[in-house]
Amino acid sequence: MIKKTLAFALVSFISSLTLANVDTVKTNLGKQHPKLKIENIQTTEMKGIYSGSMDGQVVYLGEDAQYILVGSMYRLSDQKNLTKDLVLEQNSIDWKKLPLQDAVKSVRGNGKRQIAIFSDPNCPYCKQLEAEINKLNDVTIYTFIYPIKTQSIAVSKQVFCEKDPALAWSNLISKGIQPSSNKSCTNPIERNLSLGKSLGLNGTPAIVFSNGFKVMGVRSAPEIQQIWKELGL
Repeated sequence: MIKKTLAFALVSFISSLTLANVDTVKTNLGKQHPKLKIENIQTTEMKGIYSGSMDGQVVYLGEDAQYILVGSMYRLSDQKNLTKDLVLEQNSIDWKKLPLQDAVKSVRGNGKRQIAIFSDPNCPYCKQLEAEINKLNDVTIYTFIYPIKTQSIAVSKQVFCEKDPALAWSNLISKGIQPSSNKSCTNPIERNLSLGKSLGLNGTPAIVFSNGFKVMGVRSAPEIQQIWKELGL
């Protein structure tokens, strides 16, 4: 009984020590660089080095929070890229929980690969991404129309009143052609707005891969294909 109590106390002590170290990093960072937003600070396998996320990328810092390192951390024993695992962990959502029925669906070729896009029709970067998406083959694209700009809400709702919403969306985002229908109809726009907020999407565009990995901003067709390759999708 005494051994079990001592073992439990030791585990508790180690856990509190780890937490204290992370708290020290947060405290030092807050005091010295209050405007620097680094989230998800945690210990790493390398003693004295902590990982965090900043602007969607993994960064590393010491306990004194005086320096930041950006790059990949490899474990030499098995050549494992520990940073890659962190990137996936910190930038992933549950694909299975996405309400794909609320997205505009478009299939290219055999549609084998799948991606979800969050896009605003008045977002210039979304237009750039759409042009890159159009270069991809054998992919199913689920576009969640996500009108975070106030002027985008009405036209986004009209897309779903068209006979072919996928064509209406393509014409709108790629050619600037407004939907011809002025009638009101059932649409998922309010649900899409709630969904995007719940996922922490404060801007557009966003790309979600079928394993749940999420990236923000424009990516070229070759970059998307490279991500597919690296993720084994």
